[in-house]
Amino acid sequence: MGKLDGKVALITGAARGQGRSHAIRLAQEGADIIAVDWLTDIDTVDYPMATQSDLDETVKQVEALDRRIHTAKADVRDFTAVQAAYRAGVAELGPVDIVLGNAGICQLGSVEKDPERAFLDVVGVNLIGVWNTVYVAAQDMIDRDAGGAIVLTSSTQGLSGRGADGSGGALGYAAAKHGVVGLMRSFANWLSPHNIRVNTVHPTGVATPMVENDVVGRYLQENPQAGQMAANLMPVGLTDPVDISNAILFLVSDDGRYVTGVTLPVDAGFNVK
Repeated sequence: MGKLDGKVALITGAARGQGRSHAIRLAQEGADIIAVDWLTDIDTVDYPMATQSDLDETVKQVEALDRRIHTAKADVRDFTAVQAAYRAGVAELGPVDIVLGNAGICQLGSVEKDPERAFLDVVGVNLIGVWNTVYVAAQDMIDRDAGGAIVLTSSTQGLSGRGADGSGGALGYAAAKHGVVGLMRSFANWLSPHNIRVNTVHPTGVATPMVENDVVGRYLQENPQAGQMAANLMPVGLTDPVDISNAILFLVSDDGRYVTGVTLPVDAGFNVK
């Protein structure tokens, strides 16, 4: 018996990184997965986005656990595209019980040719994309009257502005991740009376392609003070994606059945420094 037997989870940014880890961890506990990713590079982001082969690997690992998975290519900034992905997934796998608004981009260390565009792209993916993801599923979850759980991926930057530089992308990241907390609290007030719990998770640096790339590596080498500001209180560099997945599993399972409206740091002490 798994903690999520019979459940269906919608996960954005599921092709790699934290999203893939969440898909695998939830599948290990019995959930079927609707995996959404755009698989297209964004001009203002210097590191490459996920590819079809990345998403294929997520499918392979979920199916190896004898769970079903439906994949869809969609830009989370596009409400209609997210809605179509959601509806196709529900048609194949059944009603959604769990929503993970995970898709995100970061532009720390990028050389910005257009700071305004960089700001808007980050806010579009990391904030508007989260609203789109929750909103396409919320009314169906209410109408089904079976409860559910929603977790939105924020960041240490959703609780602190420490470590950001003055670029449009970095400021957009902090603004969006703070905004996700506001969305979570508003969604929790709306949905918790329907037994649909809503929380945020706030990772420190995680060993994923968003952080482990040449752009961020070069920036930290050239700006050691930034690395010091972003350091954790515990003697930990980057956490593993599964550490975030395990926290999310707690929040979406019956282990956290009365937990709603919380900002849960998985940050090795970053926010108490």
